[in-house]
Amino acid sequence: MSVVIVTGSSGLVGSETVKFYHGQGYDVVGVDNDMRAYFFGPDASTAWNTRELGAALPRFRHSSIDIRDSSAVDNLFNEYGKNIELVVHCAAQPSHDWAAREPMTDFSVNATGTLVILEAVRKHCPEAVFIFTSTNKVYGDTPNLLPLIEKERRWELAPDHLWSEFGIDETMSIDQTKHSVFGASKVAADVMVQEYGRYFGMRTGVFRGGCLTGPAHSGAELHGFLAYLVRCAVTGQPYTIFGYKGKQVRDNIHSNDLVQCFWHFHRDPKPGAVYNIGGSRHSNCSMLEAIDLIEELSGDRVKYTLSDTARSGDHVWWISDVRRFQLDYPKWSYTYDLRATLQEMIGAAKARHGAS
Repeated sequence: MSVVIVTGSSGLVGSETVKFYHGQGYDVVGVDNDMRAYFFGPDASTAWNTRELGAALPRFRHSSIDIRDSSAVDNLFNEYGKNIELVVHCAAQPSHDWAAREPMTDFSVNATGTLVILEAVRKHCPEAVFIFTSTNKVYGDTPNLLPLIEKERRWELAPDHLWSEFGIDETMSIDQTKHSVFGASKVAADVMVQEYGRYFGMRTGVFRGGCLTGPAHSGAELHGFLAYLVRCAVTGQPYTIFGYKGKQVRDNIHSNDLVQCFWHFHRDPKPGAVYNIGGSRHSNCSMLEAIDLIEELSGDRVKYTLSDTARSGDHVWWISDVRRFQLDYPKWSYTYDLRATLQEMIGAAKARHGAS
């Protein structure tokens, strides 16, 4: 029996991981206590996804333990022991706005929770591969120091800059910058995962995501901009764009393409490796460009307003350079572009929220 443990298993990336590995014949254990409902309210609850996974996947087991509960985590890992082949750690408090409200909760989930999972792996299944979903927020607001040019519908990096063609790579410093409280807690977890690979020799990998998205995303105003934007379009809810004239740029990677990255790393891990991962130049947009495309694909109008107040520590422009991962895993490639991703998301949102 080969077991895969997925934390945050009812969230966007976690549920995609569960479905993929179940399809590969693994027994999958999902750890998710629906803290997303606590963070963002009942509309952001992932309970619907937990029910769907349980109904559809016979070799899936759900556990509602809190990743900060070291005793409960230890008991779970002890139950499966060396049968655990892979741990994909997706559970997190994901919003830099929310983190400022409860820094202790944010840090305990993102940093301490990660350490609890790492120690359980080291104790019970040290040969297992450990994959951590980090974030581009570990770079803080350093990207905002880049020479940006304002265009009609987006900000863009100056064409003569080193990172203009492919995006920002892993050499950008994570030091001496405003990270947001969320970014700081993810830095702590990110560095600890690297250390368990480099110091203890565990098979750990860090994936610093851009905007991770897809149809299973329970988007909320404070996190998951593309999913929440789609939801607002199909339900008629108002949407507020914070700062930068709506021209801020994000790269967007479909959760299925990200899980394919996990699969390649799982089969040939590079201990302590760090990868920027996102839509790159293949799939990116500004807020205004996203609205244009959603309105085109959905037939619905997005009711939005522009606020002059930007979120503290937010990025004006982010595009991930994914070439380091592609160099290590040349057989990986994208299967979704932005249009295909949004088409899926719009269909799922209309089905979920009863819109026609």
